Amino acid sequence: MNARFVLLLMLLTSLVLLPTGCKKVEEIEEVVAPDYARPLPEGALALVKITNPAEIPDFTLGLADTVNLQEAAMNSLDYLSKPSSQMFYPYGDITHEEVVASIESFVELLDSGKSPSEMNTIIREKFDVYTSVGWDYRGTVLFTGYYTPIFDASTTKTAKFRYPLYKRPADLVSDEKTGEILGRKLANGTTVKYPDRAVIEKSGMLKGTELVWFSDPFEVYIAQVQGSARLRMPDGKLVTAGYGGNNGHEYVSIGKKLIEDGKVGKDGLSLQAMIDFFKKNPSLVDQYVNLNPRFVFFRFDEGMPRGSINEPVIARRTIATDKEIYPRAGLAFMVTSLPKEVGGQIQEMPYTGFAMDQDTGGAIRAAGRCDVYMGVGDKAGSLAGHTYQEGRLYYLFLKK
Repeated sequence: MNARFVLLLMLLTSLVLLPTGCKKVEEIEEVVAPDYARPLPEGALALVKITNPAEIPDFTLGLADTVNLQEAAMNSLDYLSKPSSQMFYPYGDITHEEVVASIESFVELLDSGKSPSEMNTIIREKFDVYTSVGWDYRGTVLFTGYYTPIFDASTTKTAKFRYPLYKRPADLVSDEKTGEILGRKLANGTTVKYPDRAVIEKSGMLKGTELVWFSDPFEVYIAQVQGSARLRMPDGKLVTAGYGGNNGHEYVSIGKKLIEDGKVGKDGLSLQAMIDFFKKNPSLVDQYVNLNPRFVFFRFDEGMPRGSINEPVIARRTIATDKEIYPRAGLAFMVTSLPKEVGGQIQEMPYTGFAMDQDTGGAIRAAGRCDVYMGVGDKAGSLAGHTYQEGRLYYLFLKK
């Protein structure tokens, strides 16, 4: 699940702490429509330290609900204990050691037995708080959701199960340190850009590398968008198909084209609407999904799905951001609205809570985007599909 992708936004629309010596973010012109994918200036990071205490959020409510928070924090510490994590720091003037110490101190605070109000006071005394500059350099971040679907699958091709997920091909090469996809290595040793989805599908070049087979071609696409899936095998056993890499192409939405072609109404566009459409029109699946050149490969993973730092993802405690500009495994705090099931109905509810930055995604680019992991299965998928709200994103580091 190394490449986490936004579910609803991507299917529908496409979806500073500043390093020493880097130029400052300039004032920008007024923009009529939000541009959540607006890039930062080259070399800039997404966070800026808050110097006015009045701008620091109240953490009390977020500390009243700490279910699975310590587990998520320990997962970040596990990642940061690996020597390979050090290559991504310093983040601006924040060192690797300081990130570790910040999370360790936060875990100790959670174990202290103090009240949420007391912990809020301590955090404000001991931690510096940084805010995302957002897409507009005013802190506005779009929060969306993703999840892990559960699909029926088989390791054997049958009349029913005939649409494959593929293993990572041997000729796909990536940077050993960063994991960046470099392309396809040819027999003569040179590396070229890996073929796009349409070429991969039409050429049959991956024949013999099938991992599992699905009964529905659009489910294959959903699994690729999400980057992982839980699979219910014919004997009832649940296994995890985890992220094994991608072909290096950028994600392109198919939802916008469906609307333009009048296949799905703009107001009624949802994942379920798309699933229903393609179930009625299976011959059109290839036509539309091949508009997205990005192709994802899979492997069997032990346990539950993992994020891009190779640690388990936890509902509402794992977020996905652009790791070029946000700190890997960092301690974050969200102020937004998230969906919640109330009386059998999904409602948007104000939400403040802590999370760990443990994932990334093909459409999660720039400072104006944050993807919240919502869990496993259909209910989580419904919640993910309803997650689309602006808010603020903060990070905490111990004071120097």
